[in-house]
Amino acid sequence: MGYSENTTGLVLAMVSSLFIGTSFILKKKGLKRAAAAGTRAGVGGYTYLLEPLWWAGMITMIVGEVSNFVAYIYAPAVLVTPLGALSIIISAVLAHFMLRERLQRLGVVGCILCIVGSVVIVIHAPQEHMPTSIQEIWILAIQPAFVIYVAATISIVAALMFHYEPRYGQTNMLIYLGICSLMGALTVVSIKAIGIAIKLTLEGISQIAYPQTWFFLAVAVICVITQLNYLNRALDTFNAAIVSPIYYVMFTTLTIIASAIMFKDWAGQDASSIVSEICGFITVLSGTILLHLTREQEPANPPGNISWYDGEDIKVMKDGHYIMLNDSNYFR
Repeated sequence: MGYSENTTGLVLAMVSSLFIGTSFILKKKGLKRAAAAGTRAGVGGYTYLLEPLWWAGMITMIVGEVSNFVAYIYAPAVLVTPLGALSIIISAVLAHFMLRERLQRLGVVGCILCIVGSVVIVIHAPQEHMPTSIQEIWILAIQPAFVIYVAATISIVAALMFHYEPRYGQTNMLIYLGICSLMGALTVVSIKAIGIAIKLTLEGISQIAYPQTWFFLAVAVICVITQLNYLNRALDTFNAAIVSPIYYVMFTTLTIIASAIMFKDWAGQDASSIVSEICGFITVLSGTILLHLTREQEPANPPGNISWYDGEDIKVMKDGHYIMLNDSNYFR
């Protein structure tokens, strides 16, 4: 029974990667078209909502996320999440042909490393332990270790959103991707809880009346909306072939940590299996980093200057730096 459920989760995760990898490219092309007609998403614009190609990418991503959602019901996060490396390969290849973002030979080696690492993880993945009620999941969620993790996550996200993003968001992609990844880890554990509740309900053990079910749903909605907002900004501001692997590395690492703390995915596994999974994961990370290092980058900011009045002085953003209008560097 456990083997068949893991296999189901594996297939769904692979299908999810196909759709999500394609969605990155469609959304990027849509954002480019929208930027040509209005304000870029990277500086707070929303004209991409009128772009059909962006919506095509959005629908494709939803299909992929639904597949991913169901995969988490049948398989542990330590198996499902690393398989997202396949979406990196797909997006890198499509970006090479559709966005003219070159994929070099070492990038191909990176793709191969991602595949090899994924295979190692699949072979040594633990069997899923299925909770019998949403209340059992709630007990896992309020254990001290996970509560500390959630508190730390919320604190870091708040600092990134309100302090670092206004200052460095346009020049450092880790700001946007950090928010996406931290919220994404909470999304995964919430989605897994909701998925299990739906599965139990369909089997005749209704979980709808429990407030914990709706709490996990609310958390998932908030996290998903936040992810999409900042992922759009990252895609619009930076090279898609760089955003995809870095987002994958950060998201996967944080998701595995969150799931291991809450659901104790590695409980009952022997040391050799855990070490093999970690080695497979490191291999995947190496592949994504290699992809990152061998891809062409595009400028973080578009040509031109942006000026505004803050109540005291007129300020200008030039080449990614804030300066006063009377600063002599502005006139050089």
